Amino acid sequence: MIQKITTAAIVGALITGCGSPPDSVDGSETASPQVEEPSLHKSLLVLDSHLDTPALFHRDTYSFAERGSFAIDGTNVDLPRIRAGGLDGGFWVIFTRQGPLDEASYIDARTSALLRQMSIRELAARYSSEVELAFNADDADRIHEAGKVVVFQSMENAYPLGEDLSLLETFYVGGLRMLGPVHFSNNQFADSSTDSVVLYEGLSPLGEALVREANRLGIMLDASHASDAALIDMMRVSTTPIILSHSGPDGVYDHARNVPDELLIELAESGGVVHVNAFGGYLEELQQSPELKAAMDSLNAEFGSDLTALSPERAEEYRTARGKVFEEHPPPRSTFEKYLEHLFYVLDLVGPDHVGIGADWDGGGGVDGMEDVAAIPKVTAALIDAGYTEDDIEKIWSGNLLRLMREVEAARTTTLASPAIVR
Repeated sequence: MIQKITTAAIVGALITGCGSPPDSVDGSETASPQVEEPSLHKSLLVLDSHLDTPALFHRDTYSFAERGSFAIDGTNVDLPRIRAGGLDGGFWVIFTRQGPLDEASYIDARTSALLRQMSIRELAARYSSEVELAFNADDADRIHEAGKVVVFQSMENAYPLGEDLSLLETFYVGGLRMLGPVHFSNNQFADSSTDSVVLYEGLSPLGEALVREANRLGIMLDASHASDAALIDMMRVSTTPIILSHSGPDGVYDHARNVPDELLIELAESGGVVHVNAFGGYLEELQQSPELKAAMDSLNAEFGSDLTALSPERAEEYRTARGKVFEEHPPPRSTFEKYLEHLFYVLDLVGPDHVGIGADWDGGGGVDGMEDVAAIPKVTAALIDAGYTEDDIEKIWSGNLLRLMREVEAARTTTLASPAIVR
């Protein structure tokens, strides 16, 4: 890699022109600006490692085939914006919110997760001329060459597995190829980076068994949201390198979700990859206006402080009410320049062989100047301006991710009986 100018200079130079208001589409709604796509960006296989868009699939207000607008509906990803931004696909997330650690709750979570996986497969079937399910690293290249969007599957929060690790094989047969053990709160497998209570000081015994089962099946292990101790345990137990699908460095902003330099270095030295996210609250401290704080305090008083305890119907009511609050009192947002500061910091720290992009689209990701996936050519342009080579940029956008995936595939120690389904 040849880095011609400093990170600070790059970020400063990019301030001009970033964060401008969206262009008008037809006078009735706004959409993200069309970003000029560098020729290199068009030639690359561009994958994002964490797309939370499946959470939108069964909402009446969302259509994958129609271009939405972050300014209007708060969404980041749909087919028109995928095409506009040159995004070739990535890992589409099976997310389940954390609930109580009891058998009845595990069953409810299992059902939700299976339905979410089904919705991803339904997307691939409905838009088969545009998207295709991918089951291994070679599939990504083949699907890309066919001009389709690559649809890998990941699971954020292994909570739906309950205490029955055999369920992991069921999800694997359906296409699951990446697994994050934990989310915002501790669960049966691991301590979370954002839970105030320490249960296991890392992985639980069941969590260690989960890691071994993922190794057996050939599923990549994702330590985003895991505590630092759990990340250390995952690197210790796993026979393959660990991925951070949407994380960042605490060397730029000291937040529980961000990872210390020494662990990022250890992750890289073991062959792992960190994919830098664009979730504003993890990029810098964002101060709410007094009006927004008062409105959110009122909302939390109505719905309770433990949102994980809400029923699915009540959770949807909360999201709708929160959306109205945000319309009236827009929350503070981070910037594209701050995102680049995080990205370049990690690149400087561990090198381009161990960095990728996982912006957390439709899961809270997106910043002023990069509101949705239509704007991702700006990342490639910034890397070019920083002096990164074509080989470096190819690794950052997909090469490192697929290299790790191939290592995990090669280490798989089980043979399943459905080769037509599982590849």
